[in-house]
Amino acid sequence: MRFELEFFTVLTVVALLFFSSDAVGSTGTLAISFGTGTVCGISASSLPRAVYCTNISGSVSTSPYQVLSTVSFDSVSAGDAYLCGLKTGGEAFFCWNGDSSSIKRVYNGSPAVADLTVGETQVSAVDLSGNGIRWWRTANLFPPSVLGNYSSLTSGNNFTCAINTNGTVSCWGPLNNTMQSRFSNYSMTTIVAGDSHICGLNKSGFVICGGSNSSGESYAPAGSPYEYTRFALGSRHTCAIKRPNGIAVCWGGPGGAQLYMPLNGTSFEFLVAGGNLTCGLTTNNYTVLCWDSHFRNVSVRTLPLPKILPGICVAGGDDICSCGTYPDSGSLCAGTGVICQRCDYQNPVIASPPPALAPAPSGSSVHIGWRVYAIIGTVGTFLGLCAVAYFVWLICRRKKVHNSVMPTIAPPSASNNTGVATAITHSSSGGNGGRIRFYSRSSSAPRSRIFSRQWSRALQRQGSGPSSFKDHADEFSFQELEKATKFFSLELKIGAGSFGIVYRGLLPDGREVAIKRGEANSRNKRFQEKEDAFQSELAFLSRLNHKHLVSLTGFCVENDERLLVYEYMKNGALHDHLHPKNNDFESPVISSWKMRIKILLDASRGIEYLHNYAVPPIIHRDIKSSNILLDANWVARVSDFGLSLTGPNTEEGHLETKAAGTVGYMDPEYYGTNQVTVRSDVYGFGVVMLEVLTGKRAIFKYEGGDGEPVSVVDYAVPRIDAGEVGSIVDSRVAPAASQEVEALELIAYMAKHCVRLEGRERPSIADVVVHLETALALIEDGLRSGSSTSASIHSLETRD
Repeated sequence: MRFELEFFTVLTVVALLFFSSDAVGSTGTLAISFGTGTVCGISASSLPRAVYCTNISGSVSTSPYQVLSTVSFDSVSAGDAYLCGLKTGGEAFFCWNGDSSSIKRVYNGSPAVADLTVGETQVSAVDLSGNGIRWWRTANLFPPSVLGNYSSLTSGNNFTCAINTNGTVSCWGPLNNTMQSRFSNYSMTTIVAGDSHICGLNKSGFVICGGSNSSGESYAPAGSPYEYTRFALGSRHTCAIKRPNGIAVCWGGPGGAQLYMPLNGTSFEFLVAGGNLTCGLTTNNYTVLCWDSHFRNVSVRTLPLPKILPGICVAGGDDICSCGTYPDSGSLCAGTGVICQRCDYQNPVIASPPPALAPAPSGSSVHIGWRVYAIIGTVGTFLGLCAVAYFVWLICRRKKVHNSVMPTIAPPSASNNTGVATAITHSSSGGNGGRIRFYSRSSSAPRSRIFSRQWSRALQRQGSGPSSFKDHADEFSFQELEKATKFFSLELKIGAGSFGIVYRGLLPDGREVAIKRGEANSRNKRFQEKEDAFQSELAFLSRLNHKHLVSLTGFCVENDERLLVYEYMKNGALHDHLHPKNNDFESPVISSWKMRIKILLDASRGIEYLHNYAVPPIIHRDIKSSNILLDANWVARVSDFGLSLTGPNTEEGHLETKAAGTVGYMDPEYYGTNQVTVRSDVYGFGVVMLEVLTGKRAIFKYEGGDGEPVSVVDYAVPRIDAGEVGSIVDSRVAPAASQEVEALELIAYMAKHCVRLEGRERPSIADVVVHLETALALIEDGLRSGSSTSASIHSLETRD
């Protein structure tokens, strides 16, 4: 009878843990960056969900300041040197070093991420598309990503750890083996990291700690299962909440492993720690109390932060929480979701001899219930592995194109009797931009057939990339594309690109497309240049997939014909809306600042994807208003990759190459040194921003001058410096409302910095995205956030 009871109890606990939607990790709604002396939290009962921070020094705390007042956040996390906040929805996150003017957007795009955690040198998050864990700011100490299903992601000094579906702990980074080996014999449900140690609960509710133990921080306390939970780990101490009364219990530090209660009688929802500091969110009124764990008798202080959320708000109703919701969580989330109760608060306390005060319960005292648990764990592990294997099988079945690898087709070897190159290698870098070249010493096989076969093989060998899946580009015959364009009728001509003329076409299946046809005369001295541009576009667009980049539909290679087929952009190029040939042409772009700023934001996100998220990075080299196209829904997309190159892996790197681009948009530093960087694209986009702001062409004849052509940079920047932004804005738009004036000033100052002569003084494209988002929010929401806008402008001006 006792055996059956123990079996039932263990099975119940396992079920509660495995089917819980709750995950701990090191992310949450409150975070401490001890190195910067900053505590930040997400305010309750407000929209957008704002992050408020206060700087602490000794017993003094500064007045709280808000981080990006127009952005709503889900969670915050911190390391010693900086903090990061995850935007609501998980499609972007920002980081700052304790100063609101230092904020930078680190990630933006698809897929969304969750469980954002910050370590000493790294930021990590779970990829919600099911592709595992990703890292940023790694200093090359961590992999870019790992596949798998993980929970309880947490980061410390030179390590990141998470729990697999079978309960085992996996770690990455220089200290991965040290941290991972401690948990090799345990099946865990939660883990939380400090600087150099980890603590968590195994699946029976006992505390397990590992890593550094110089001050007794890793000696797990004895107690009943689930008696201690919600851990907070500092540099040399550990704290937890003790059930059922919710008081804070700590160990480690100068007093060693002895337990102490800094605030006996105060109930907390959760605790956070950093360095020697520990803070807790009170159950009574959601205020933040902090104390220094290095000295056990210091006074506790209340931080001047607003009421902080007791948990992360999730979209949906009460039915999405497997263990119930917080009381009044709908009101705390301002009616936009609920806060789920932690499932480990619901687990029954199982009567069992407490483990000794040691790093782990002794394996020699395992009773029959544990053996039953081991059997269940083994079965669960097997089922989990089966599920993972099935998931991998499904992925392998999908015929997709790699987003991270560019194919390079090598020349034939001497042993190839046909003289046809068939060897295909994968290159992730190189000064030639990863362009495809093909060779033939024999006329027995047409070059087009060789190229098509090799290209098809290259695509088939590629797997899934880190950004998103992309379908194969279709291969069309020249005859098909002739019919689609009515034999390339001039009436269907819609523009010209880096290697040819663009026509509007209609495919037999009803799809409307844009078809770019290169020059067909191989005796033309520019043929090889056009060939390179064609190969470049085909290579880049075949691996890129982003909603703000033009999508490739297919290609055609027959004899000397080179054609690319794109998704048709119904509303044409931004250039044509800003500078219409027919003055009677009516466009919403002409009359709306909101539309113009949204188009700039869309385009900047496309460029940001190229610079920060394509692997390897890509330098476009020809950013201009005629290469920003607008689809049927007025969504802007960057186009024309004929001049693009695979860029250096760091923002400080550069490529040596002959200057190329368009006069008026070309980076003067690149033109003078033949050294191109990602900041060269920033210069071109700065010109586009000035073009949108003023309505002037990149090079135009200034009526107030001597009739000589003048650049929009030389025209606008001196007036922006003089504080005369109003004198240069496009007069075709109705006079700006108050919030529009603030938005335009913000754009003007950002554009001014984008077109600085030295690339190192220009902002990154991520900085540009952040400021454009702020400008658009000012207009959309009708905000008069003077403090926020002033701070943004000030952060730009202080770079002078």
